[in-house]
Amino acid sequence: MPDTPNTPNRPARPPRPAGSRPGPNPPRRGSGSSRRYYAPQPRKVRPPALDVDALLAHANDPNVDLLAEAEAEAEMDARLAAVNAPPPDLSDVVTLRRVLRAHGLRPNKSFGQNFLVSRPTLDAILAAAELQPDDNVLEVGSGTGVLTIELARRARRVVAVELDRNILPVLRDTTASLPNVEIIPRDLLDVQPAVVFGEAAYKLVANLPYYITALTLRHFLEAANPPRLMVIMVQKEVAERITAAPGDLSLLGLSVQFYGVPRIVAKVPAAAFFPAPQVDSAIIRVDLLPAPPLAGADRDRFFALAHAGFAEKRKQIHNSLARNLRVPPQTVAGWLDTAGIDPMRRAETLSLDDWLRLTRAALNDEDNVT
Repeated sequence: MPDTPNTPNRPARPPRPAGSRPGPNPPRRGSGSSRRYYAPQPRKVRPPALDVDALLAHANDPNVDLLAEAEAEAEMDARLAAVNAPPPDLSDVVTLRRVLRAHGLRPNKSFGQNFLVSRPTLDAILAAAELQPDDNVLEVGSGTGVLTIELARRARRVVAVELDRNILPVLRDTTASLPNVEIIPRDLLDVQPAVVFGEAAYKLVANLPYYITALTLRHFLEAANPPRLMVIMVQKEVAERITAAPGDLSLLGLSVQFYGVPRIVAKVPAAAFFPAPQVDSAIIRVDLLPAPPLAGADRDRFFALAHAGFAEKRKQIHNSLARNLRVPPQTVAGWLDTAGIDPMRRAETLSLDDWLRLTRAALNDEDNVT
């Protein structure tokens, strides 16, 4: 009997079908594994082939200015980049210099261009303005847009007025990404708020050029639609005159106080500007009255008396009024007596109430004469 291995008997393996290949074992039932399904990938769409003949024909066309087309394309790219880029921080002097240099500019002293480069001063202006999301703001003398940018981040609509044609491209670039900024390239004294805002309320927030402060204040305070609030930065000496009390009152101070209540919010050193001016500045806030105490012809009479009284500040009020109004001294004496004003006082010692009483006394006397 032949020797056999000591193994149990096993059934014979069935033959493999013809043409089959060995592969992995099929998944066991209940094992949880399954075959993965991969979605077919979309076919990549190739861009259309360039029409080389058309390009060559365009380039060889004598009526085509390829340089102008390249410049226009570069300008468009620059505009798109400006719109998509965040506004620069112009309170940083390094950034400001870079922006000015990119436009080939330097500060123009003839326009009083001393650019604000102080973040604390910007914050003080904005805090005084108390801007709300639905506010309309008028900014005059916008310059490079250092204040414009911050106003636009807080208000619904900002109208920026700038006259200097050299600085206007800078202002347009720095505010390009702010859709609520409207730029008016015009002299601020030619801007009529009633045309810009209609009857809507607005706030005037500005860094005023020193040489035009008085005219600017008068223009907007006497406008058909005056601002509800003014926050302006002016020369420190001017700010002190605007907010002065009787005893040091000037014609400018009386004129502003006729329309509202001014107060100094903060004092600003010359170092807050680039380049630094020769004098310090101050921020003042003027809360305008709902309506001035006099209007129309009565208001005109008030300011006629004030101009006459302050024309000769060192003279006593009765002499100043009689000389500059060309009114008989006894007539002026009657006005002063009715108003309860000592004729020996000088114009700077009179309060706003004194001037109002004097105006009403003069108006009543004129009515009695007629």
